[in-house]
Amino acid sequence: MRLKLISCEVLFREMCAACAHSPHQVDVEFLPKGLHDLGGKPMAAKIQDAVDRTPEGVYQAILLGYGLCGNGLDGLIARHTPLVLPRAHDCIALLMGSHARYQAYFEDNPGTYYRSTGWLERGKGLQQLTHNTIGFDESLEALILKYGDDNGRYLYEEMTRYRSQYRKLTFIETGLEADGKFIAEASAEAEEKGWSFERLPGNLAWLGRLLAGEWAEAEFVVALPGQRIAASYDTSIVKVQT
Repeated sequence: MRLKLISCEVLFREMCAACAHSPHQVDVEFLPKGLHDLGGKPMAAKIQDAVDRTPEGVYQAILLGYGLCGNGLDGLIARHTPLVLPRAHDCIALLMGSHARYQAYFEDNPGTYYRSTGWLERGKGLQQLTHNTIGFDESLEALILKYGDDNGRYLYEEMTRYRSQYRKLTFIETGLEADGKFIAEASAEAEEKGWSFERLPGNLAWLGRLLAGEWAEAEFVVALPGQRIAASYDTSIVKVQT
């Protein structure tokens, strides 16, 4: 098969490794990590643009290197080529190798912030939760200047509340770390914030199956031409709508 991969650049190293081991011909397009800052429909619109730019009749499928990502993949339409998306909430689950492992770790380790090679190299400025784009990363002074004293202080308090929820930083090791600098950087970040630190072995088999064309229904949703990918709000995470 000839496949097109459209992926977030936070997964750059991992996706390149999966492509290198794929038995198929894969053409790759990485999209900016900043799409996550748009959230929801604006993010979906940008990814839809990339899907629509893909020429008709060239590929057997368009693979999406994302999870649902805060509903940023909700509503994508397969035009002339099937779309394939992992049944994952986000890329953290993809790096862990399965939804079951991700869910178990998430439940056993509340208040955990995650890092990986890609998150440090390309996605460090992103926040690992869904939010709007009205100044999440802006300073208190900037928000007051933009929205007034009372509103600015309220927005700052709400948008920084997440910081008090974290107690731990987990670095997911995928085996693609060229040296120890990413692990050292993640450890230093945890120490700076007063969090505990853990190194967790990752598993790239899920990404490997995506690139190998092994799209079992339990792990992937396949939208045929004319169908739409939609959030399912249950354990299947995503579904297909006609």
